[in-house]
Amino acid sequence: MITKRRLLEGGAAAFATSLFAPGAWSQPKPAAAEAAWPTKPVRILVGFPAGASPDLAARAIAEPLAKILRQPVTVENKPGSSGNLVADQVAKATDDHTIGALINGNLTIAKLLNPAIPFDPEKDFAPVGMVGTAPLVLAVSGNAPGKTPADLLLWARNLGTGGKYGTPGVGTVGHLGMELLKSRAAITAQHKPYTGNPQVIAGLLGGEIQLALLPPGLALPHLKSGKLKAIGVTSPERSPLASELPTIRDADVRGADLEIWTALAAPAGMNKNAVAKLSAALSEVTSMPDVAQALLKTGWQAQPGTPEALARRMRADTARLGGVIIMKGIHSEA
Repeated sequence: MITKRRLLEGGAAAFATSLFAPGAWSQPKPAAAEAAWPTKPVRILVGFPAGASPDLAARAIAEPLAKILRQPVTVENKPGSSGNLVADQVAKATDDHTIGALINGNLTIAKLLNPAIPFDPEKDFAPVGMVGTAPLVLAVSGNAPGKTPADLLLWARNLGTGGKYGTPGVGTVGHLGMELLKSRAAITAQHKPYTGNPQVIAGLLGGEIQLALLPPGLALPHLKSGKLKAIGVTSPERSPLASELPTIRDADVRGADLEIWTALAAPAGMNKNAVAKLSAALSEVTSMPDVAQALLKTGWQAQPGTPEALARRMRADTARLGGVIIMKGIHSEA
C-alpha cells in the first residue's frame, strides 16, 4: 500500500537523486595555467563567528593546506543566516580562489526549507570534501527515572504530547533530527525553539523542556555532573567524541542515524582541475594525525574523503531530512 508518507519521502528522495548526479553541476570554466593553481591566496569563507564549530574546523586545516598548496590560506568570518549568506557568496565567486566551509544545512536542505534562498545546492556548488563530522546526543533531564537507554527512552515516550524538546531554532539539524527521531521512536513531545544551544541547555536544566539533541561538547559536562542523562548518540557507531555513550541504536531506535558536518565546497564554475587539486590536498590534511587531533579537540571527527563521497552524503542527507521537511511542512526564513 502506498501511503502519503511514502509518497512524500519518495518526493524528497527523487529531489535528492538529482543532486550531484553526473552533469548536475555547471560545467567548469576553462582556466589558463591550470597546473599553476593556486596563483594567489585561497580564501575559506565561514558563515559563523570566530570560535564557532565550523570556524574552528576551518582554522584547523588552513595552515597545513597552505603548506601543501604553497599559497596562504585565509579564513574569513561572515556570519549571517545560519551560514547561508556565505554559501551564496561562495556560489557566486568567480576568482577560482574562494571556497566555503559549509555545514549540512547549506549544502542539502536550504532550498527545501526556504525557496527564497538565492543559491541552489543542486547546481551551484562543486563538492571538495568533508572536513569533520559529529553525532548529536539525545539528552534528557537529569531527574528522568531510569539509567539504561531503554529506560530513558520509555520515559521520553511516556511524556506524551505534554512533553517538550528544545532546539536552536526552526529548520536546524537539531529540529529536523528530533522530528526524524520522534517518527522512529514513538515520541510525541512538542517543539520549543530557542535562539541557540546554550539556551536549550538552560531550558533542560531549568525544567522548561525535557529532551534535546545536543552537540557532544556542550552535553558532556552536564552528563558528567549528573544534571543531564543521555539516551545515546545519533551516529551509527560509538563516537570518539563521546566514547562513553551508547548509540540510540542500543535503545533499539532504527532509521534515525544523523550527524552534523562541515565540508569544503567550491563554486560550481571553479576549474575542475583546481577543485581536484584542492580536494587531494584536503584529504591529505585531514589524514594527518595532528590535524585529526586538533579537530577532535574542537568537537569534530576528521573525515578524509573524496568529492564523490561528500556528494553521496549530501544526497543522503537531503533525502532523509527532506522527507521530514515535506511531511511536517517545515519552513524557515533563515
